[in-house]
Amino acid sequence: MRKVTRRCISLCATIAMVALLIPGIAGAQVGRNLGLLEPNLASKEELQGVEHIDEALADAIIDGRPYLDILALDKVLATRLSEAQREATYARLWTPINLNTATREEILLIPGVGDRMLHEFEEYRPYVALAQFHREIGKYVDDEELARLAQYVFVPVDLNTASEEDILSIPGVGQRMLHEFQEYRPYRAIEQFRREIGKYVDEDEVARLERYVTIR
Repeated sequence: MRKVTRRCISLCATIAMVALLIPGIAGAQVGRNLGLLEPNLASKEELQGVEHIDEALADAIIDGRPYLDILALDKVLATRLSEAQREATYARLWTPINLNTATREEILLIPGVGDRMLHEFEEYRPYVALAQFHREIGKYVDDEELARLAQYVFVPVDLNTASEEDILSIPGVGQRMLHEFQEYRPYRAIEQFRREIGKYVDEDEVARLERYVTIR
C-alpha cells in the first residue's frame, strides 16, 4: 500500500511539474495573447494599424464599445468589410470568447476554424480550466496552432480562488486591478463584484471585466 501511495505521489508531482513548465497551461484562464488587439482597449492609432481598418472604421469601433461578445464587433465591421476582409481582420483584432457559452456563429469567426474544429470545441464542454482546452484540442493540432487558437478563448476565473496568474490573464488587468479583485474576497454574489470594482472603473468597464469572472 505504501509503495502504491508513494508511486501516486511521485506521479502527481511529475504531472504538476510538467504543467508548470508548459506556457499558458498551468494557470491562466485567458489564452496567452500572441499579438491580438482587444477592440475594447485598443487606441485609434492601433486600430488603424490593422489591415482594412481606416480612420472612419476605427472611429466606429470606438463608438460601439464595449463589445461584450464578438458578434457585436462583427456587426460593426460588417457595415464596411466583406466576410473575407473580416476574417483577415480577426487575425489581428479580437475579444476573447467564453469556451462554455460561445455560439457556433462566434466560434466559426475564429480564423481557420471550420465545422470540424467547431465540433471539437463543443465536444469537450463544459471546460473547467483552459488547461483542459489545451489537452483536448491539442489532440488535433500542433503546439503552434494550439497556441494560436488559445488566444481567442477563455474560461471564466473564480473570483474567490483564482490565482494572480489567472486574474492577470484577463485583458487590461494589471497589478492595481489585481489588488482590487483580491481585496474584496470572499465574493458572495456577482452584484458585490459590480459594486466594489465599480468604485474604480465605469459601468462599461465593469461589464467588460464581468465577462471573465464567475463565483462557484
